[in-house]
Amino acid sequence: MRRAKRRGWISVNPVDDAERVSVKRSGEFNVLTPVQVAAVGRAAETAQDGALFIVAAFTGLRLGELLALRWADVDVAKRLIHVRGSYTLGQSGPPKSGHVRSVPLIDQAMETLDSLSRREYFTAPDDLVFAGVAGGHLDGSALRKRFYTALERAGLAGMRTKAEPITFHDLRHTFGTLAVQAFPLSDVKAYMGHADIQTTMIYVHHVPRHDAAAKLSAIVGAEAGSEGG
Repeated sequence: MRRAKRRGWISVNPVDDAERVSVKRSGEFNVLTPVQVAAVGRAAETAQDGALFIVAAFTGLRLGELLALRWADVDVAKRLIHVRGSYTLGQSGPPKSGHVRSVPLIDQAMETLDSLSRREYFTAPDDLVFAGVAGGHLDGSALRKRFYTALERAGLAGMRTKAEPITFHDLRHTFGTLAVQAFPLSDVKAYMGHADIQTTMIYVHHVPRHDAAAKLSAIVGAEAGSEGG
């Protein structure tokens, strides 16, 4: 609203006197397993949609960043995706963090991008990876709806009817929960473009540590054994 007033679109900001409310993160979100990601990709309406869902889950790019991704940003030689821009509300701009970042391009994402790069049109360096019919940007709202349809076709409709229904953004959370199992937190923070390490920490809390009790028992047992000896 402040931006609209500055632009002269409105004369008065109707929320000037609104009370600011701080909302604490519950830490609850949905994630897909790699097998489920593959199933949703296969169930997508088009090969391009399927590729986008897979890349979203295995790179952690935000929707706007995916819509702005160009082939020049895909560095196959170095196994990286360079996140240089975002497309949101019909406008192109920098990523949310305001900084360019690079994300590992794992095999599963690289394979689906390689397949997509073999299409007949829109494969030049400056072309959008996920392009509309005429080569322009896809509509984010319509894309989300197609994602939910793909979930249903993949037999995962129940994830939309639960108390905390899955959303497109949960594909980013899927990457986060996988990444914290493979990389130091500082690296995951950089890959995801987080401003605060506390945001990255939600993935550590979400990943179950099934062997935690066994590991701690071994340490206590070893210490007790050495003292007893």
